[in-house]
Amino acid sequence: MQDIPVQRLKRKRRFYEDISFQVFFGIVVGVVVGHYYPDIGKTMQPLGDAFIRLIQMVVGPIIFCSVVSGIANAGDMKKVGRVAIKALIYFEVVTSLALVIGLVTINVLQPGVGMNIDVGALDTGAANSYITQAHQFVSTSTFLLNLIPKTMVSGFANGDVLQILFFSVLFGFGMAAAGERAKPMMSVIDSFSAGMFWIIGLAMKISPIAAFGAIAFTVSKFGVGSLVSLGKLVGEFYLTCGLFFVLILFPVTYVSGFNLFKLMRYIRAELLLVIGTSSSESVFPQLLKKLEQLGCEKSVVGLVLPGGYSFNHDGTCLYFAAVAVFLAQATNTALGWEQQVGLLLVLLVTSKGGAGVAGSAIAVLAATLAATNAIPVSSIAVILGVHRLLSSAFVFVNITGNAVATVVVAGWENALDRTKLRAELDAGYVEPEIIIRKTVAAGR
Repeated sequence: MQDIPVQRLKRKRRFYEDISFQVFFGIVVGVVVGHYYPDIGKTMQPLGDAFIRLIQMVVGPIIFCSVVSGIANAGDMKKVGRVAIKALIYFEVVTSLALVIGLVTINVLQPGVGMNIDVGALDTGAANSYITQAHQFVSTSTFLLNLIPKTMVSGFANGDVLQILFFSVLFGFGMAAAGERAKPMMSVIDSFSAGMFWIIGLAMKISPIAAFGAIAFTVSKFGVGSLVSLGKLVGEFYLTCGLFFVLILFPVTYVSGFNLFKLMRYIRAELLLVIGTSSSESVFPQLLKKLEQLGCEKSVVGLVLPGGYSFNHDGTCLYFAAVAVFLAQATNTALGWEQQVGLLLVLLVTSKGGAGVAGSAIAVLAATLAATNAIPVSSIAVILGVHRLLSSAFVFVNITGNAVATVVVAGWENALDRTKLRAELDAGYVEPEIIIRKTVAAGR
């Protein structure tokens, strides 16, 4: 017997083998179970939580490997600094525009006007934990100090993205400075990264189950009743997200020479997954691989995407602007344009403060309200029922925005294979070909 060399099957995958279809199917079944069998739906939360924890377990190491490899492989420290500066400028401009769109839309549609909510009569018990968390975001000096981990492994232990990023950048510069002496360590890092991505590949096989569990729990606990009572806010926010795509992301991608909708089709599995889980971390590793496959240089992807997760929160900024003004309207709190501009400036800082804290949007919102001292902080209890519906939308925007940012910055740096980009986007993402080894009798 002898082995014939590995052959790759080039058959087209059946629709039900596609991970994006499986995730979509999981979401649909989750909605049905959550709505018609709420008692069962409420027990499904651990399925989504387990998947998110599995991904969170490896996100820190993958960010470390990606950033260190990106900086060390770039070689030219000037290039690293140039990429970082361009990315940060892009992040700040786009997130500022998101805040403006959020403020304008909420002021025009005014979904909170007429609710006449008495803050004193609210049951703030469920909101107290978020109000308590808010204190860590209020001080800018504390936020800057917290960028530096107390120990080398503190960021990894706490899952703090900003601390992991800070340490990874310094370590990457150290590896670059070491030159040839760093090659053995870089080989170890690359091998370690491959092991982490193997775990991600295994985890993705259960992502449809995770999406089912997360959405079944959400619908069973918050679904129809929440949509009816706060439907105006949910509708206004979804419209705001749509406007952001039309007014900002579409023109940016058009000018940059690629199609936004084809890019979204390429990462559709990740976009569907974040709708179900409301967690951007759940798709970070997959985005790294897909953006490299699109033709972006590994060194640029390794710098821009983790940076985007920390500083480019387009959807979250839309959420902060919309919900903060909504609460002012709902509680009859006077909030002039001068105060709203001040709110915008505070949001530009506080939106970065929650980058390393999973599910921190409400806590950061509470910090913003406390910092402006204009809107009652306890009023966040009003939106707790629909927060999950809102978070699915803003995480969707965040993921799309970070994918766009990575391709755009790679293009600015001439670190983008545009021929490969067009070919990949036209064809759509295809999962790795099935590899089989055929063994036949010798002489046949």
